[in-house]
Amino acid sequence: MMQSPVIDLRRLDDVPGAGIGLKRLGEPAQERALRFTSAKDREEFVAGRVALQHFAASLLDVDPARLVPDYHCPQCGPGQNHGRPGFLLDGGPAPLALSASRASGWLLLAGVVRPAEGLRLGVDLEVVSRVGFDGFDDVALTAAEKEFLVSIPVQDRAMQRARLWARKEAWLKMTGEGLRRNPAELDVLDLPGLRDVTGIHENGKLPEGLVAALAVG
Repeated sequence: MMQSPVIDLRRLDDVPGAGIGLKRLGEPAQERALRFTSAKDREEFVAGRVALQHFAASLLDVDPARLVPDYHCPQCGPGQNHGRPGFLLDGGPAPLALSASRASGWLLLAGVVRPAEGLRLGVDLEVVSRVGFDGFDDVALTAAEKEFLVSIPVQDRAMQRARLWARKEAWLKMTGEGLRRNPAELDVLDLPGLRDVTGIHENGKLPEGLVAALAVG
């Protein structure tokens, strides 16, 4: 039976301890944070990493201080400031599968405790208004997805276009391919293990203007 992830949505402005969180993120993340030229972008990055650490700690019912960030990139290997999020717990790998996505001041989190061997997660949060620039459909959507958009009312297309993009991003995070794979060749209308995230915390709705997707495989 497929394990069902715990999903959480948090405002980055409300993350406790984000102001002192940089010291707790580990050297790779500290270096990445310091490369941000915008103070707001840097603060949101740090808040996102701190929130993820607290989320992981809550899933394991441990003190967040016991967790050390341990990101792994399928291409670059362990010890990165990017890739699949993970943590060490008291020196060993924490028994978690995790994924996170930031958008418009919000952070979407997903996690599975003691995942089955090989289980992977991908989650993505998108702002509807930021998807759909001129030429987007040609570089991002398959022929079937374009036909789907044409078949629905015009007023629904922006949201559905963003929904398709969130599904692609979630899937490519799960597989570890990222945008090394051509998104226009990935049809996400009906993939097993891929679903829209429409409710958080017992059917609470996503904030207006956001869409999200979750991939588990």
